[in-house]
Amino acid sequence: MLDITGLSAVAASIRGLTIDAVEESGTGHPGMPMGTADIGATLYGEVLRHNPSEPQWLDRDRFVLSAGHGSMLLYSLLHIFGYDLQLDELTRLRRLGSRTPGHPEYGITTGVETTTGPLGAGFATAVGMAIAETRLAAEFNTAEHRIIDHFTYVLSGDGCLMEGVSSEAASLAGHLKLGKLIVLYDSNSVSIEGNTDITFTEDVRARFEAYGWQTLTGDGHDPQSIVSALATARADTDRPSLVVLRTTIGRGSPKMAGSHSVHGAKLGAEEIAATKRTLGLPENETFLVLPEARRYAKERMALARSGYKEWLERFLEWSERNPGLKTRLDRYLSRNESDIAAVDFPEYRAGSARATRDVNGDVIQALARGIPNFVGGSADLSHSNKTEMPEYPVYSAEERTGRTIRYGVREHAMASIQNGMLLHGGVRSFAATLFVFIDYMRPAMRLAALMGLPAIYVLTHDSVYLGGDGPTHQPIEHLNSLRIIPNMRVLRPGDPHEAVECWKMALERNDGPTCLVLSRQALPVVEKDDREWPTTLRRFGAYVVRRGAEAPDATILATGSELALALEVAAELDERHRVRVVSVVSRELLAEAEPRELRRILGDGSPVFAVEAGGRCGWERFTGGDPARILGIDRFGESGRGEEVAEHLGLTVATLAGMVRSVLEDAEV
Repeated sequence: MLDITGLSAVAASIRGLTIDAVEESGTGHPGMPMGTADIGATLYGEVLRHNPSEPQWLDRDRFVLSAGHGSMLLYSLLHIFGYDLQLDELTRLRRLGSRTPGHPEYGITTGVETTTGPLGAGFATAVGMAIAETRLAAEFNTAEHRIIDHFTYVLSGDGCLMEGVSSEAASLAGHLKLGKLIVLYDSNSVSIEGNTDITFTEDVRARFEAYGWQTLTGDGHDPQSIVSALATARADTDRPSLVVLRTTIGRGSPKMAGSHSVHGAKLGAEEIAATKRTLGLPENETFLVLPEARRYAKERMALARSGYKEWLERFLEWSERNPGLKTRLDRYLSRNESDIAAVDFPEYRAGSARATRDVNGDVIQALARGIPNFVGGSADLSHSNKTEMPEYPVYSAEERTGRTIRYGVREHAMASIQNGMLLHGGVRSFAATLFVFIDYMRPAMRLAALMGLPAIYVLTHDSVYLGGDGPTHQPIEHLNSLRIIPNMRVLRPGDPHEAVECWKMALERNDGPTCLVLSRQALPVVEKDDREWPTTLRRFGAYVVRRGAEAPDATILATGSELALALEVAAELDERHRVRVVSVVSRELLAEAEPRELRRILGDGSPVFAVEAGGRCGWERFTGGDPARILGIDRFGESGRGEEVAEHLGLTVATLAGMVRSVLEDAEV
């Protein structure tokens, strides 16, 4: 029997905490938490397998609040059910330095599984969590012990289901038969501008059934209806489930319930008093958790700790009987750098040439052999991205230990799903597409940077050199658009050796994402004057390829395929001018160098030039602000052979050599 008294007290307390927090903050979103308070209370009290004392429990159920604007629902639940979130933090909603930011943020608040806010992002991220669960379960569960056996729950609203990313992710989840993914759809028929009928009249259940989902309905204000629907959802492990729960936004507010006006505005003192009377809360108390809610949560969490203890005993027994599996699981969860040292990376001889996308393919094969939890995939471009792992099975509904994930043409969902896999833990992963298509991925890439996730993006066909597909496929502004994202590392290698080192750098990084920007055309392996160049590269993102002289007449900074071009220019000018060439693999890292170190790399006082097959913006800080020293592309490309397009746009040895001569000869006059 459900403890309806306790559940009602928890729901009333959530509503009271929400309206008080939003009133205190002066801003926030009370409508959704008030409308879903019964869902949250029932989920955390009766359904979710969790333990506030062990919030990182490996086999906990995951809960994702995709409708992140309703953050007070999650904060209230975490506080009431005993997570490390004190009541005074709820009084500081949206305040600088609080643990209750406006939208849930991963790493700030214990119990928050992912950063949410952009609608639909949480939904797609949860698909990645569900994929990771299936993969680990298939590899580590035995006939005697199921140590990984949990569900991923998502609370989404109308807005989440309108966003295209949720459609991409739902389609793939249905195809992959992720039966332990359950989405609770807060169907309140309200969006910011009014009733959803003004924009959203589709049959959502029919859409999800077409995706291959089980769809169910229930009353979002009736705990028994919620419990019953979720029990049916959990019983079908061959299909993900969408549980449509009818709710009233702002429930409890006499004047504002059911109206879009309660979505994102405080109720005001008069309506708060009336709402508290309706809810049975004392009007003169703020931030009150009812004693019945405290009692209920304490009893339920005692049972939760008992469930955790049973699992722990099972886990310890599994560990004793399967020491090899235990060692491997520890390795998966630790991201040990010894994994990288054990990889047999490819080598290339000087004078040879190879496209860095092809080097990427060689590296991925080596990583697959050396790192058993290395997984990844492409947005239907594996042949172009060189990301296939033919020695290993493809991940599917029938083969959960597969290494390659076929995402289909779903870039946005792909990037979000990778976030979810990394948040779940136990995998190392990459996601791949053509460089120009980061425009579809950027929201999820930004979230990865915000959360500090070690996501790796393989981005090939990096410039106008890709040729005949024309300006729609030729990236121009894309390098700069990634470089301005805080905590995003962008690596554009200039030869095969650098491409291998860039992969190592990406794998070594644990505090943020890395973009590997790779060429379609072959690049020569170049001799390097800095014999410790891999070390220099890691420190500064750049190193001296051609020294020129202790005090060079000029220095050329180059990235990617333009490194070979810069070396040709230096050789052409060699009889009269001593030109240094610096490979700038990461402009962001170079920008962080101390002035003394920067002078050591660039040359002290000599004019600095830059060449890159992309927008010129940003190179001014190294070239003294002189646009005449930057050779780049500030217009869209053309359809034609790659070399012809580059020549048409002025990306040639003659153009760059002329720029350098002009500046140096002017200085001699």
